[in-house]
Amino acid sequence: MKTQELSSAATAPEQGAGSLWGLLIGLMIPVGMTTFNMSMFSVALPTVRDAFGAEADLTAWLVTAYSLPFVIFMPLYGKLGDSLGKARLFQSGIVLFFIGTLVCLLARDLPQLLIGRILQGTGTAGFYPLCIAIIAERFPPSHQGRAMGTWSSVAPGAASLGPLLGGFAVNQFGWNYVFVPSLLVGVVALWVVYRQVPAQRPVSGEGLQAFDWQGAAFLGGTLVFAMFYLSSRTVSGVEPLRDWRFLAAAIAMGFLFWRRESRTAKPLVDFALYSCKNFGVASMSAGCRMIIMHTVNFLYVLYLTDVYGLSAMTLGAFSTVFAVAILTTTRLGGQLADRIHYRWIVGSSFAIQCGALAGLALFTPPLFGAAGLILAQALGGGLALAALHRAAMEEIPAAESGAAAGLYSTARFGGGVIGATIAGVALQQALRFAPGPGEAFQWVFGAVAVISLASVLVAWRLQR
Repeated sequence: MKTQELSSAATAPEQGAGSLWGLLIGLMIPVGMTTFNMSMFSVALPTVRDAFGAEADLTAWLVTAYSLPFVIFMPLYGKLGDSLGKARLFQSGIVLFFIGTLVCLLARDLPQLLIGRILQGTGTAGFYPLCIAIIAERFPPSHQGRAMGTWSSVAPGAASLGPLLGGFAVNQFGWNYVFVPSLLVGVVALWVVYRQVPAQRPVSGEGLQAFDWQGAAFLGGTLVFAMFYLSSRTVSGVEPLRDWRFLAAAIAMGFLFWRRESRTAKPLVDFALYSCKNFGVASMSAGCRMIIMHTVNFLYVLYLTDVYGLSAMTLGAFSTVFAVAILTTTRLGGQLADRIHYRWIVGSSFAIQCGALAGLALFTPPLFGAAGLILAQALGGGLALAALHRAAMEEIPAAESGAAAGLYSTARFGGGVIGATIAGVALQQALRFAPGPGEAFQWVFGAVAVISLASVLVAWRLQR
C-alpha cells in the first residue's frame, strides 16, 4: 500500500453537517434493529433452552448459528461494497434479515429456529463493515471519533430497550414473540436506509466476476470446521476439542485460504492492509473484546437465572441497566478517541473488565453485588469500541475502505463467535465437575478474566 495515497476521509465528497448527521441516523437504524432483536432473544434464551431440553453447549449454537454466517459473510459484503455500491448491499441485507426473522417467529422446533438464525446472521453481516466504511469515507478526520461513538451507541441503546420488552413477551405470550417487533422495525429500517443513505458510486472497478469466491469458500470452511471442533459434541457426538477430523479440516481449509490469498491478484483479504500501523493491532484488540463481551453476555443470563432464580421479566430489567452502561461509555469513548491516545482508552477498558470478572470468579456475592460487577464489566466494555473503530480505519484509502472494514469486522465478530462457543463448551464441562452451578460459573468467569488481562498487553501496542 502506497504511503502517498490519500485517506478515505480526504477523498470523500463534500457534504453539509446536516446531511452527514442525517446519513448517520440512516446507518444507525438497521444496526439498532439487529441489536434490539439480539437483546430480546438473549432474555428468551433460558426459556428456549428449557422448551427444547437443550444442554449448555447446544444452547450456545442458538447464538453461534447467528454469529457464524455473520462473520463469514462480512468480508464478502465489504469487498463487494467497494465494487457494487454499499447502499444496495445494505438494503439487500435488511430484506434477508426480515425473512430470517419471519422463519424464527414461525419456528416450531430447534432446526427451524437454527435456520432462521442463520438467515438473520447472513442478512446483517454487511451492516457493520458497510457502516464503518461509509463513516470513514464521509466524515472528516476531526469528527470521526464522535461519529463512530454516536453510531456505536445505537447498539447498547437498542439493547437497553430489548430486554424489558423481551421479558414481557416471553412471560405473556411465549419465546417466539420476541421476533415480532423486529419484523415491524425491519420495514422502517428499509425505508430509512432508502431515504437517508444515498446510492454511492463504486470506488472499485471490480464486480461479481472478479470477486474471490474461492477464497470466501475457504475462509468460510475454516471458520465452520473450527467451530465444529470447539463444540463437536453437538455435531458429531464426540466430546469438545477431541474430534480431530474437524481440526484437520479447519487446518487444511486455513492453509488453502492462505495459499489462495497470497497468490491471487484480487484477494478477498489483502494482507497489505496490515502494514497500516494500527489496523492489525486494532483488529486483534477488537477480537479480544468481543470474545470477552460475548462470553459474558452468554453467561450472565444463565448465571442470574440458575444461581439467583430470576424470572425473564426481572432478567430483562437487569439487562437493560447493563445495556445503558455500555451506551454511556461507548459515547464517552468516542469523544475521548479524538483527543486521547488509543492505548489508554482501550487498555483501561480491558483492565476494568478484568477486575470485574475476577470479582465474579472469586466470590459469590448477593444478587446486587453480582449485578454491580456485571455492570462494571459492561461499563469497561463500552469504553473501547469507538476508539478501536477509529484506530483501525484512520489510514485506509477510500478504494479499500469496504474491504478493510470487512476484514476488521470479521476479526472483531469472529471473536464473538469464538466467545459464545467457548462459553457454552466451558460451562458444560464445568457443570460436570464443579460442586454446584455457582462454582461452575466462577471457573468460567475466571478464565475470561485471564483473557481480559492478556488483552491489556495487546492494546498497549496501539499507536497514535
